[in-house]
Amino acid sequence: MPIYEYAPTSGECRQCNGRFEVFQRMADDKLTACPTCQQPCERQISAVALGGKFSTSDSAVANSGFTKYKKAGDGVYERTVGTGGPEILHRN
Repeated sequence: MPIYEYAPTSGECRQCNGRFEVFQRMADDKLTACPTCQQPCERQISAVALGGKFSTSDSAVANSGFTKYKKAGDGVYERTVGTGGPEILHRN
């Protein structure tokens, strides 16, 4: 099961240190509230760690049905493979 990172939508929380991780199946619904402080939260985009015989080539990512982004500038990422998600991501 993947580990998903979440953060409060307000940006900070003294009770849960502002971020937390959850083991979830890919089919599970996203959390809408922090299990510790009950503040509204959102899932964060984070790097994927692949090991073993998995390839991160564009063709392998596309064949697996995933989306791949490449850094295009300071805090800007462009979608290079796949159709899911926005074409351009802006990270603050």
